[in-house]
Amino acid sequence: MHRRLALTAIASAVAIPSFTTVALAQLQGGPTAAATGNSGARMGEAEARYVADTLAAGSASLAASRVALTKGSDGDVKQFARFEVAEQETIADVLKAMRDPTQAASGQVKPPAEPDVTGQLDPKGKAMLDKLEQAKSGKAFDLEYIRGQVEGHQALLKIQEAYLGSGKDRETIGVAKLARGQIREHLALLADIEKDLKD
Repeated sequence: MHRRLALTAIASAVAIPSFTTVALAQLQGGPTAAATGNSGARMGEAEARYVADTLAAGSASLAASRVALTKGSDGDVKQFARFEVAEQETIADVLKAMRDPTQAASGQVKPPAEPDVTGQLDPKGKAMLDKLEQAKSGKAFDLEYIRGQVEGHQALLKIQEAYLGSGKDRETIGVAKLARGQIREHLALLADIEKDLKD
């Protein structure tokens, strides 16, 4: 009887770390290290948080920009919306691939479907999107969209800077550096567009 309990305890001690590894990998949306043959394949907590925060903030910008493609009236607003859609679809594709190292590498961007985008929105993002969807095309819409983009880009910039201040993963740091540069450029463009719309 005691021997059976001892064997059960040994089996449990061996199995629990494996189950823990599988559970952590599933929570982080990636494969286990055993499945990939690479102990560094899983994202750390800081990287997983960075990806989740960037995808959430980026989804709000993407959803709004998709609306602006049809409702925007100013040429510069529509051009910015096109660039923003392309950028956010690309960064979403890159970050999702980083989450899942088993995903086959591809030179093609797989844009997220609308339910995937709107499913990431927080209550503030949903309210902003509803407001844009109900607004009529024209200067008021354009200004509302641009102001929302300024706020969203400021939030995205904070996410990049927070990770760059504490992150350790080389590839994720590289993505955050590239994103930070693009976000700063977009904030400058948005300021110019907003100024022109007010004149």
